[in-house]
Amino acid sequence: MITCFDIGGTTIKAATATGPTALKPVGRMPTPRDDFQSFVETISALVDQGGAPAGSAISISVTGVVDPDSGVTTVANIPCIDGRHLGAELGEKLGRPVFVANDADCFALAEAHAGAGRGHRVVFGAILGTGVGGGIVADGKLFRGGGGLSGEWGHGTAVATKVSVPPHEIEHFRCGCGQAGCVDTIGGARGIEKLHKLLHGTDLPSTEIIAAWQAGDAGAAQTVDLHVELVSVPLALTVNIVGPDIIPVGGGLGNARALVARLDEAVRACILRRIDRPLVVPAQLTVDAGLIGAASLAFSEGAA
Repeated sequence: MITCFDIGGTTIKAATATGPTALKPVGRMPTPRDDFQSFVETISALVDQGGAPAGSAISISVTGVVDPDSGVTTVANIPCIDGRHLGAELGEKLGRPVFVANDADCFALAEAHAGAGRGHRVVFGAILGTGVGGGIVADGKLFRGGGGLSGEWGHGTAVATKVSVPPHEIEHFRCGCGQAGCVDTIGGARGIEKLHKLLHGTDLPSTEIIAAWQAGDAGAAQTVDLHVELVSVPLALTVNIVGPDIIPVGGGLGNARALVARLDEAVRACILRRIDRPLVVPAQLTVDAGLIGAASLAFSEGAA
């Protein structure tokens, strides 16, 4: 048995697991953001609450970057663990092996082991949420690239400036990573809202834009066409480089099945490989993907 955690900026969720998909919820507590000792005590209390045996492993999905070489975590919204060797420090204090990966990687692991990626050798989990992220799983194991940044197709200047729908030039938005023109600036929910305002001068939430598109609104259709054009090209490039068998899409826009289908059609038209089945598909795990991914991480890396 292991204890797995999904740690966000406001809440820590915990469960025990006897296999990658055999979870039993333990509970949740507020995330101590500024006091590392309180953070450790919260993790310890949830482990005890779950009844995990002494010395059994802990596995964590966290909203941040984990460097696989140094073990250092970069977590902007939880200052007390930012810059720490989180796995090593927790392991030393709690006397347990600790596995840590970021939430996008755990999403990809969850989909590979229990979701849309089951039965596929290479899974690229793409997140179209507030922003854009991703993770790579090959033969059931997480691929950890240099700096812990593999799968981050949302960053780097990759967005076109001249577009065909409608035919004109668009600006490159500044990205939180310090660059401009990243897919992260236009690919997620906030991105489609920016594109809609750019085209029509109107602020609308992404949910209303998608609903209007599906209801036949011409302006929303133009926004969706532009979004698909801008996102499909860098995603197709990612497919050509990584070679995934399936791309489960999570995040808020992943729930818009018609949008994912449009994106799938556009991506398959751009890639070298020709396949006659869906490649880009909605994620299947919309609840507890972080916990399932954390469990999958530990068991795929040898936890017992």
